[in-house]
Order: sequence, then structure tokens, then C-alpha cells
Amino acid sequence: MHGVPRFGHQRQPRLHGSQLLLNSRGLCDTTNLLTEESIESFGPHDVAEVNTIKHLYPGETPDVEVIIEEMNHVPIVQDYIRSADEYVFGALYDHGQPLATFQHRQIRGDSYIGGGGVYREAVSMPALEEAGRTLLDSLEYHGLACIEYMEDKETGEFVLTEINPRMWQSLPCAVQAGADFPYYYWLSTQGLSSKINHEYDVGVGSHLLYGELGYLLSILREESPLVDRPSLATELHAVLRSCYDMPRFDTLRADDPRPFLRGLKYVIEKKLT
Repeated sequence: MHGVPRFGHQRQPRLHGSQLLLNSRGLCDTTNLLTEESIESFGPHDVAEVNTIKHLYPGETPDVEVIIEEMNHVPIVQDYIRSADEYVFGALYDHGQPLATFQHRQIRGDSYIGGGGVYREAVSMPALEEAGRTLLDSLEYHGLACIEYMEDKETGEFVLTEINPRMWQSLPCAVQAGADFPYYYWLSTQGLSSKINHEYDVGVGSHLLYGELGYLLSILREESPLVDRPSLATELHAVLRSCYDMPRFDTLRADDPRPFLRGLKYVIEKKLT
């Protein structure tokens, strides 16, 4: 992340590659598959996911050796950001030139503590556009990019949390809003970038429906010293109301139900076992 410019609404998270830092606000420990080192237990065709969030109480010292053993690598630990909102900035670039961009705001994640978005709405914010484009421009970026930001509740600035060179999980929200990035990508590979229509409809939302179930189950089964547990009744009403007001879904289709059913099975097994 070195060399990324800082400006108005963006600052870099403080990353600590070989340390676990604890401060008065507590510590958020989140892990995933990607590491900076080779893991001997994984072959070239092995795939696994470790995607957990664990909040420690202020003053609680983690067992570093146990954490490293569980993760098979030294984790990166970031400051916990009390965010007002979370956003995704998606983009397709051609050798430093933007072909299309898209923004959405995360309304709910797969856990009330935090996690991947399960309901998001398309937005268009000039400050977020500036943050995303300035980052990618500085890298002379080429290809697809998914950038995640948190809006700091105290300062209002956008805090970069991660950038990935791929399509994003919430891609159906972009497509349903009119930003068809798979099609845009194909156009760019065929020398037809001029046919890309980079406009999209603001306010369009999309639900990962089995993820919404996971969100509600998290209220019953998870806890955090950093995040207040919301009312189950209030959140159930919010989920049902938003599904009624915005009946757009990532995978729920009558002619192809298996992706939804498989996702539902995964959520039930993960949250209830």
C-alpha cells in the first residue's frame, strides 16, 4: 500500500504485518485466504477460506502464537474503525484510464458485527469517486478493481480497507443498476470500449437473501464489545420492508434455484453449528 496519495476524504489504514496491536478501543481480528508467504500445507490446486471476525475487549491480550497457528500465517491487524457507512467502489481501467466505475453503500452485512454486504444500494458520491479514481490513477491501474472504504464516523473521511483485482461478491447489485461489468470487460477485450455506457441507476438495491438470514441469526448468536446488538424485531422488520420495497435478489431465481438453496444450506450450517 506504499505510495498511495492521501487527500481530503481518504487516509490509509495503519497496517502492522508482524504485530498484534491492542488499543483502548479494542482490536478487530479478521482473516482470509490470501497471505504474503507460501503455506506448505497447501498445494497448487487447494482452495480454502478462513473468514472470521473476532473482537477483543479493551485490555484483553490475545495469544499471538495460538492465532498464528490457527491462521497458518502472521496476520495483518488493522485499527477498528467506528464507521458511519461502508462502501464499495468498483472500476474497470484500461492502462490507467477509467472505462467505467460504480459505487454502492452497504446497508447490511452478513453479521451485525461486520462482514460482507448482503443488502446494498447503488450510490453516486463525488468524494468517493475522487478517492477511488485517485488511488487507481496513481497506480496506473489496468483491469478490474474492487475497493472497499469505511466512512469514519468521527471524521467523515473515507478509510481504505482493501483493494482486490477482481469482480466483487456484490456484482449483481451493479448489474441490476445498469453497470454490467462482465459485459464491459468483454467489450474491452474486443477493442469495443467505446460502446461501454458507464452510467447506472442510483438507488437500486439488491439482496443476498440467504445472507439476510445470516444477518438475523448473528443477532441471536454473536456478540462484540465494540458493536451494540440491535433489536431482532427491529431488524427483522427492516429486512422484510426492504425486500418488499426493493424486490431484487442476487441469486433467487425460479428457473435456477440451486445457487440460492446451496447458499441457504451453507448459512444454516455456519450459523447454527
